[in-house]
Amino acid sequence: MTRAARLVGATGQQTAGPAGLVQTAPLVDTHAHVFGEQMPVSDTAWHHPPAPAPVEAYLDVLDRFGVHFGVIAAASIFGDYNDYAIEAIRAHRRLKATVIVSPDIDPYALKEMDRDGVVGIRLQFRNVDTPPDLGSFAYQRLFRRIADLGWHVHLHDEGARLPNFIEKIEDAGPRLVIDHFGRPCPDAGTESPGFRAVLAAVQRGRTWVKLSAAFRIREGLTSATLTEKLLSEAGTGRLLWGSDWPFASFEDRMSYDTVLRTYFDDVPDPRTRDEIDRTALKFYFS
Repeated sequence: MTRAARLVGATGQQTAGPAGLVQTAPLVDTHAHVFGEQMPVSDTAWHHPPAPAPVEAYLDVLDRFGVHFGVIAAASIFGDYNDYAIEAIRAHRRLKATVIVSPDIDPYALKEMDRDGVVGIRLQFRNVDTPPDLGSFAYQRLFRRIADLGWHVHLHDEGARLPNFIEKIEDAGPRLVIDHFGRPCPDAGTESPGFRAVLAAVQRGRTWVKLSAAFRIREGLTSATLTEKLLSEAGTGRLLWGSDWPFASFEDRMSYDTVLRTYFDDVPDPRTRDEIDRTALKFYFS
């Protein structure tokens, strides 16, 4: 029996948050960021956090809301400084992480990260004017190594640009996780070419989509509409939920309570949420 199967019995815990939120808590939060003080910030950072977000604070939030496991998404504002996140997952086995790496990283370093609990690499291109060529030898070699480790590529960009990357990642073999509903263009919404490309990738069987950061969806779209479409075409076996704690650039407007309420509103059926939980547990912890 896998570790995931042994832990499935943890689902269904009722939780009461600080604001009186009482619902069945998610088992896994698949998208959060942690960072300490005095970490080096990238020269191209799109945001400068007003305060640190230490792993202890994140674990406290998970415990307060009854969430058992967390996945740390590499924060692009710190470039390839993965040290803090790796130390966090070494110390807390209820956590996993993705990392940002150079395509020329030593394969032995990747294997060491795998032993630490890293599960994938993150490509955060949303604030990059000219993303790299993922069809290049360097990236195809990296993706092949990621696939060989059983990791995934964790991709974030505006929906209109996603088709430029999906095929090149798929061709190399790793699983693909797309952030934040696929961030479709508001004008065309669920019928936009980028979103349709995401759905097509999901249906080919190697792509998952995160129901995360609903508060980042641009005006003209709603997370409820996107969730409904994803559930109808992707199903619970290809969806993951994440909070995006500590809500970069929304720190003073967002809370864990609020993102959970949005998730419960968008996916009101507890059985559906339980299936999404089981997907996350199998994907990250099996």
